Amino acid sequence: MDHLKAMSLFVLTVERGSLSAAAAEYGLSPTMVGNHLQALEAHLGTRLLNRTTRRQHLTEFGKTYYDRCIEILGLVEDTEALALESHKVPKGRLRVTSSAAFGTERLMPALADYAARYPAVDLDVVITDTVVDLAEEGFEAAIRIGSLPASNLIARPLAPYRLVICAAPSYLARHGEPRRPEELGCHNCLVYTYSSRSEWRSTQSSWRMSGPEGEINVAIAGHLQVDSAQGLRRAAIAGMGIVLLPEIMLSEDIAAGRLVRLLPGYAPPSRPLNLLYLQDRRISPKLRSFIDFVVERFGPPA
Repeated sequence: MDHLKAMSLFVLTVERGSLSAAAAEYGLSPTMVGNHLQALEAHLGTRLLNRTTRRQHLTEFGKTYYDRCIEILGLVEDTEALALESHKVPKGRLRVTSSAAFGTERLMPALADYAARYPAVDLDVVITDTVVDLAEEGFEAAIRIGSLPASNLIARPLAPYRLVICAAPSYLARHGEPRRPEELGCHNCLVYTYSSRSEWRSTQSSWRMSGPEGEINVAIAGHLQVDSAQGLRRAAIAGMGIVLLPEIMLSEDIAAGRLVRLLPGYAPPSRPLNLLYLQDRRISPKLRSFIDFVVERFGPPA
């Protein structure tokens, strides 16, 4: 017995109200439909429908079985649709957002390879540290740094984000180099300010790091607060003070001598990085291609 076919005929018979109506829609004779239903009832060991010459109605078990059949057939339909979608060429406009540092330093250079692989996808990328509502603002995916609040978004973890403490040689020549974390309190630390949708903004007041003493929290203060990581980087290169920023943003400056890495025996904590997208059983080919590309390129080490 073809179970899916028998279930489909059972559902159709219930919804159309008679064997003959279901048979006509399915393209079978009423006798064949009746045979399928009898075989299904025999397999289950109980009746699903009580039928007379004039009417039919579901048994108590038939009502439960009908609901389950709807769920199962719906999943089968979705799975088949997903298989068909997987063979389609990704195309159309794809709107994504990324945090500023990662978007500028890592995502944008990588998108050249994505564009070459999927030339029919038109990318619309918004780089911002402001947390946006994907559904409300029309985004299909987001790359975000930091811990995630509870939400209905699906999160795919990427490789963690490492932070480093740096300053320009010109600043260190004037103020000296801190040798221990507590000495940061005597320096001008350039502070990152987290923007929010409201007028209120939360500002860093301490930097956390791990060293020989274990994990410590160091109070910091400074004369400059900026809500842009690139702005802080430029200020640090200009010799305005000490910064705590993503390693990927400062690696070239450190290699070129524009910045000096400080407190090498102490490691600021890495921060989680996630690719987020809305829950949907049918992910479009363009979004699937982007998810696979980002996870392949920036996913956590195996």
